[in-house]
Amino acid sequence: MNRKLILPLFLVVQLIGLRILSLFPETVEQIYSTGFYPFLAKISRITLGNITFSVGDVIYGIAIFFLLRWFWKKRKTWKTEWKSNFLSLAGFVSVFYFLFNALWALNYLRVPMYQKLKIEREYSQEDLLAFTKQLIVKTNAIHSQLVENDSIKVNIPYSQEEIFQKSQKGYDNLTATFPYLKYEDHSVKPSLLSLPLTYMGFGGYLNPFTNEAQVNDMVPVHNFVVTTAHEMSHQIGIGSESEANFVGFLATTHNDDLYFKYCGYSYALRYCLGNLENFEEGATKELLPDIHPGILKDFQETQDFWDSHQTFIDVIFHQFYDKFLKINQQKDGLESYSKFVGLMVNYYEKRKL
Repeated sequence: MNRKLILPLFLVVQLIGLRILSLFPETVEQIYSTGFYPFLAKISRITLGNITFSVGDVIYGIAIFFLLRWFWKKRKTWKTEWKSNFLSLAGFVSVFYFLFNALWALNYLRVPMYQKLKIEREYSQEDLLAFTKQLIVKTNAIHSQLVENDSIKVNIPYSQEEIFQKSQKGYDNLTATFPYLKYEDHSVKPSLLSLPLTYMGFGGYLNPFTNEAQVNDMVPVHNFVVTTAHEMSHQIGIGSESEANFVGFLATTHNDDLYFKYCGYSYALRYCLGNLENFEEGATKELLPDIHPGILKDFQETQDFWDSHQTFIDVIFHQFYDKFLKINQQKDGLESYSKFVGLMVNYYEKRKL
């Protein structure tokens, strides 16, 4: 057999194996997500957590440089040696994909959180409306504790490093209720790639190879707080984006700090309002007057930020990431981000917000 065929064939084997493994989430949960992965992630975070810059971003930069260099060198041989070049590229993808899954992405296949919480995933428009009204009351109440009047926008008084450190407290408080959400060995950093991330439309990401949580340091501060908690959830093995949003919401709202609580509740409120509009256009019209103007100013700041950086690059990468999520067992693609609303609605159905 041609030695160059081994790695491309291994890629096919991986795809088939992952499809089969997806049928056994309990096995993945026991052996990988709560067995091998926590040990591996702990080593990564202890090793790299105290390094002030993002090692993962540097590695990505180097890898992209050599990949582009390879393409440049091969530019004249694509037609004559296309088969050999294709096999080399497929071999690279095969190794990359193996490491990606082995080091983190098998968490996509673990037992879903709604099963652990023993709650439903679906909800009606009436359920969401009732929950959103509760959120408005809760968010308004916290907003009133932070500002002098309801028309003032909340300004988060913390540096990015302080936000990283304070985020730990939310996870510490969560541990009493959810032992499997225990977070140790901090490794959260502002991304060196924040500018391209902004134009790609992303607030942050987890580097699966170094287990560093990367946060876009250009986003508005109230988004920075929630994104930090979201990426930390990925570090402890939460693969699904909807579940990461849910855990990020819990981690901020369980924080002792009122600013963190405000960020978590206002973030959830914005998503709920969006989902209500998805149910029925104009469904939020009667609710908006009940929301403090200062909160709406935060919503507008977020919207203005992303609108000011929207280009064709954003569209391309969102389409790519949508396909990427679907390949990795998240059938809703980018829509999975908003699916965490269902987790919130059903989780709090029999609880006080």
